[in-house]
Amino acid sequence: MTLKSDHFKGKDVYEHLKEARARGAKATQEIHGTEAPGHLVAATDSLKETAIILLGFWILLLAFRASAPVTLLAIFSIGWILWKGGRSALLGWGRLERLHRLIEEERYEIQHHRAQEKKELRGMYEQKGFTGELLDQVVEVLMADDNRLLRVMLEEELGLTLETYEHPLKQAVGAAVGAFIAGIGALIGAFFAGMWGITIVLLLLFSIATLMTAKREGNALIKSLIWNLAVGILSIGTLYFISQLR
Repeated sequence: MTLKSDHFKGKDVYEHLKEARARGAKATQEIHGTEAPGHLVAATDSLKETAIILLGFWILLLAFRASAPVTLLAIFSIGWILWKGGRSALLGWGRLERLHRLIEEERYEIQHHRAQEKKELRGMYEQKGFTGELLDQVVEVLMADDNRLLRVMLEEELGLTLETYEHPLKQAVGAAVGAFIAGIGALIGAFFAGMWGITIVLLLLFSIATLMTAKREGNALIKSLIWNLAVGILSIGTLYFISQLR
């Protein structure tokens, strides 16, 4: 059976559900890609990125024979840490605003387009295999409770899992801490052992962060480490050789 209405913009229920899923996915992604949830993942990702940035910056300082390179590295690190924390917070707030907008839109539809919402609900549970009297009972029970209906429509129609989204400030603290650890490591390595010191310390921190992320996401540890190191070394190596061409 094909159900259409103005609320569905000329589409049947199943086409509307597919479009709604796409809207939900768009609301939770960042311009640069989907941001990994959790302050721990934010910390490890920030640590890895900061390690590459600071090592590259140190190479440029030496290549151009900058005076007081450790001091310049410290100043740059402070600014970078503030940027990483602030950027993570802004991305988090932006994502929450999009989610809030979707929630309010869905709440409005439940309050003002109940017949269409009921059709959507039937369509979703038909796709799950519900039929006959059981389908009718499930739909009627959910339609009788607006709060439960809102949650079901957000999770089933839009594909949102509300519990997975941390507060933006908590995410920002994670990102800032990750950048801070890399910054401290870089300064200690550079101060005591110059190029070799900063390289070894940041390489070690980068590897630890990569392994922690891979373990948390359930990916193959060695494979993830090898590929991340390969990309990092390629980036730093390219920067180093170009800096020597001047």
